[in-house]
Amino acid sequence: MTDASSSISPAASPAAPPASDAPLLIFDSGVGGLSVLAEIRKSLPQAPVIYAADTAALPYGEKTETQIAARVPALLGRMVERYRPRLIVIACNTASTIALAAVREALALPIVGTVPAIKPAAAMTRSGVIGLLGTAATIRQAYVDNLEREFAAGKHLIRHAAPGLVAAAEAKLHGIAPDPALFREAVDGLRSQPHGDAIDTVVLACTHFPLIRTELAEILGQNVQFIDGAAGIARRVAYLTQGQAFTRKQSDFAVFTGDGADEKPLQRMLQNYGIDHIDRF
Repeated sequence: MTDASSSISPAASPAAPPASDAPLLIFDSGVGGLSVLAEIRKSLPQAPVIYAADTAALPYGEKTETQIAARVPALLGRMVERYRPRLIVIACNTASTIALAAVREALALPIVGTVPAIKPAAAMTRSGVIGLLGTAATIRQAYVDNLEREFAAGKHLIRHAAPGLVAAAEAKLHGIAPDPALFREAVDGLRSQPHGDAIDTVVLACTHFPLIRTELAEILGQNVQFIDGAAGIARRVAYLTQGQAFTRKQSDFAVFTGDGADEKPLQRMLQNYGIDHIDRF
């Protein structure tokens, strides 16, 4: 098990290589997947990209498993029909831990999921105490229990649901200063638990959270290291697309499912990630 995963069934193996302008579709509930996009850009700068954000249903972490399991495969199915991507990255821990299997069953193309980077964190920790920050929906999944048993046996994995950090990251990328209390609450939620004072490694188990790594580091201190799944996802995407041709025939763009209120600061920020404009889906 790695911090990114994919599978391609025999039926999903294409008879011919994808069109050179077929995009990578990077999907998240909001702007968190931009942390994954940034890593993919490093290894595949020539790849055309569509960034898809289901902002109409944000935040996923506060939805039920039933809601996410129904919504994500259906929404991605419609996006595949419209945009014909060569590959989908579900750049969302919550969506992946709940709906990844259903998406793979429904769609005949490579799917790369995102899971908490517990395995590399267990290898990194010196104290044996690992913090895990995620959404409420992610940290309660049996998937996370299995990762802990398989890769962090003998370690202390301290979980804390920090939905406020999703809001903080969204605010930051919309040009709004986040409330500092949100970062303090998240750190206190880890430190206040048994063995919390010995945490030396923190898993950022939501793709929003690397976007506010600096703010978390200021509170946790320089002796705490962070790990997330973005680099592993980028490696997996590069592996699955090796040998394929890439042609960018139009500017990369984003599609959002929510309304367009106060969009200008977000558009300016997206340009830093190579995204030219926002369409509505």
